[in-house]
Amino acid sequence: MTGTADATRNGFSWGHSGLEAEFATASDGTLRLVRLAVPGGAGPADPESALPLVELTALGHGSGWSGPRFTGTAFGTRLRHRDHRSGTRGGWDRLTVELHDPATGLTAFAELSSPTGVPVLRSRVRLRNDGTEALVVQSVSSLLLGGLPSPDTLDVHRARNDWLAECRWYTEPLRDTVTDINVAAHQHDSRAALVLAGRGSWPTDGHLAMGALTERSGGRTWLWQVESPAGWRWDLGERAHGTYLALNGPTDAEHQWRVRLTPGEEFTTVPGALALGDGFDAALGALTSYRRAVRRPHPDHTALPVVFNDYMNTLMGDPTTEKLLPLIDAAAEAGAEYFCIDSGWYDDDTQGWWDAVGEWLPSSRRFPDGGLAAVLDRIRERGMVPGLWLEPEVVGVRSPVASALPPEAFFQRDGVRIAEQGRHQLDLRHPAARAHLDKTVDRIVGDWGVGYLKLDYNIVVDPGTRAAGDLAPGAGLLGHAHAYLDWLSEVLDRHPGLVIENCASGGMRMDGATLAVTQLQSTSDQQDPLRYPPIAAAAPTAVPPEQSAVWAYPQPEFDDDLITFTLGGALLGRIHLSGHLNRMSEHQFALVRDAVATYRTIRGDLARAVPFWPLGLPGWTDEWVALGMRVPGGPSYLSVWRRGGGTSEVRLPLGHLAGHDIRTEVLHPSVTPTGWTVVTETDALRVSLPRTPAALLIRCSRPGPASEA
Repeated sequence: MTGTADATRNGFSWGHSGLEAEFATASDGTLRLVRLAVPGGAGPADPESALPLVELTALGHGSGWSGPRFTGTAFGTRLRHRDHRSGTRGGWDRLTVELHDPATGLTAFAELSSPTGVPVLRSRVRLRNDGTEALVVQSVSSLLLGGLPSPDTLDVHRARNDWLAECRWYTEPLRDTVTDINVAAHQHDSRAALVLAGRGSWPTDGHLAMGALTERSGGRTWLWQVESPAGWRWDLGERAHGTYLALNGPTDAEHQWRVRLTPGEEFTTVPGALALGDGFDAALGALTSYRRAVRRPHPDHTALPVVFNDYMNTLMGDPTTEKLLPLIDAAAEAGAEYFCIDSGWYDDDTQGWWDAVGEWLPSSRRFPDGGLAAVLDRIRERGMVPGLWLEPEVVGVRSPVASALPPEAFFQRDGVRIAEQGRHQLDLRHPAARAHLDKTVDRIVGDWGVGYLKLDYNIVVDPGTRAAGDLAPGAGLLGHAHAYLDWLSEVLDRHPGLVIENCASGGMRMDGATLAVTQLQSTSDQQDPLRYPPIAAAAPTAVPPEQSAVWAYPQPEFDDDLITFTLGGALLGRIHLSGHLNRMSEHQFALVRDAVATYRTIRGDLARAVPFWPLGLPGWTDEWVALGMRVPGGPSYLSVWRRGGGTSEVRLPLGHLAGHDIRTEVLHPSVTPTGWTVVTETDALRVSLPRTPAALLIRCSRPGPASEA
């Protein structure tokens, strides 16, 4: 069942070797997704317990979205199946289902796709007004799935995502939120629901745009992400004794989002993706494969060069020629391949640069001899690619750019330009804003020869902007966010070798839409090496390892254990080296050089590995933290951290290695301290680290030429 939709009397099926979907018509005439499973998985649900394939609300056509209330007044029950077509293209299976409402002329196209062989469904909805009158849409689903098991049997997983404390997953019974009521007595489903929504222009501020359900008895897992660069919402609730999941982009209720569709106009939702697996790790492995399939191709995804960045716990936004030259030499000696000069390189303002940025011209005060060009040349002379930090979307209120560009090039509300923390926000839908940034990037990359841009974003605009044509601020924000990603794509089209790191005060913009365009993702601004391990260990839930930039900032005042600890935390992601390496002793510097050399020997495996967590997803205060990377047809890698207190030994279950004759190698540190031991059991490793802080990187493989674990 690949690339085709097989019709039955009451519906049809579609899928491939990794995923099967079945559709059926309910008694109200609406088409519903009644089964989504891996081949051989659970059978179809009753169409009456499933949900209409698309749900939306519009002014004058329903009571609006109010939690889990899917009533006959909303559009979902008025859209009738008119056609469907399927096919395969570029390694993807695709299905488009056409639905139509004769009363208004609205047509909805449910566009479903899946990488062939991968148990992940991607869904978005395209609306087209084929009627004669305008419609104002207030909400429209990206994906609806009903007929899941009862809330009594499910646990829900979600991830807090806060500045300096990203990717903090926690679990609770779904029934704790979705209250059990006497359905028979009240004759309708509970309106209690678990609802999560993003906020403002930082799409992952507060929570990741993700969630998961696991079935306690069988272990089945449903794991999802909403791929929105702006607002998003997901709902879990109860219907017909089962559970439903609803994924949405921005809505009127949460994000002040509305769009007007005049006759002939279209709107397409943000995508939602749903992965299936036997357990959280398996589902996340499938989602990792999907993320690799959906993103823009780039050589960086397989090369994984080592990046040195001068900011974290080092220059902290105060670069000068005098400070940079010895760091450049040390970074090159340590094995770095890119050197990124972070914030401050443009700062000639004696009042501070925060509210004066926007021109992006190099400081003459900071680089007196030969200017910034001489520093960039020094980076190239030492065999590294130069990089610069940039915050493209903001213009300081004191910047000359603020008056040089037209008012319409900036975010505005009620005709007033928005100022947030001393900065204006560019609207990338405006040609003047786009031309300004094109000129900036083409100068930096094309004229100066910079090959790496760290693009930061340190303000939050909530709920958005109302430019000409915007019905509501949330629609303006989504429009700008999509224009920003289009702009990034055009930059990469012009400069295909350029590497772009996505950052918003760390991980506040860690969404699937942005990660599909950029090459790297900053995981945090966390400066404390003892607090970073749970972030680094959980980051692969949101970011494939080859895009997951993790700081490693060893310092000359650190002892050997702390140096190896902070370096070890980055070895299963993208090592972002920092620290005053030029001030280190020869012995300390050798520890850094050895760790970088180790990383360079394993990075080819990381580009195709999928993550797993032998101790489960980490808690913020856990004394022991562990992250694994499993390479298909190859070895498995384990990072193990001990942060303090408690027992000096931990057992790491490794079910996927059970029954194999496994060889273990400690790769980091290069010389294992006395008493640090790794003992192999039949289905686990027993690790002993007698003092803290401590970190190990372990490779597990089968002996012989065809190493496989």
